[in-house]
Amino acid sequence: MSLGARLTAARRLRTTTTGLLVLGVAGGLLSGCSNAVDVTAPPHSAACEPATAHWPAKVGAQTLRDISANGGAVSDARAWGDPAVIATCGWPAPGPTDKECLDVDGAYWVVEPLSDGVKFTTFGREPAIQVLVPDAYKPEPLLLPAFGAAAKALPTNGRTCK
Repeated sequence: MSLGARLTAARRLRTTTTGLLVLGVAGGLLSGCSNAVDVTAPPHSAACEPATAHWPAKVGAQTLRDISANGGAVSDARAWGDPAVIATCGWPAPGPTDKECLDVDGAYWVVEPLSDGVKFTTFGREPAIQVLVPDAYKPEPLLLPAFGAAAKALPTNGRTCK
């Protein structure tokens, strides 16, 4: 599945969950649907543990959401807000690139526009963190400082933004 599809899937899940919640309230149901965000995470990496210990409680004004992690450990992923901002750790570190690269308080991020948001991947850290930010949070880079402590907790590989 492409990374753009993951962001799209998160947006599609939000719509489905909202519809189910409306049905639950309209029907007077007290139990039922979970509003967990479905996240595709890489296989667990022990190298992510220092980073995931620094996942932020909030991203901007957005609070944590429950997640369901497919393919990886729940501890290596988090989601905030609706639509969800999704962060995952354990991806292969990007090699040299011509893509836009930002220095945000000493943490480097490669920027990849998606059809419905932006994917940011740590650069110069191994393993890498990916943060998917939906269009609803423009300008998207303003959310990156929340992930600085997590990014800086990962080992460096010597690469920096040019």
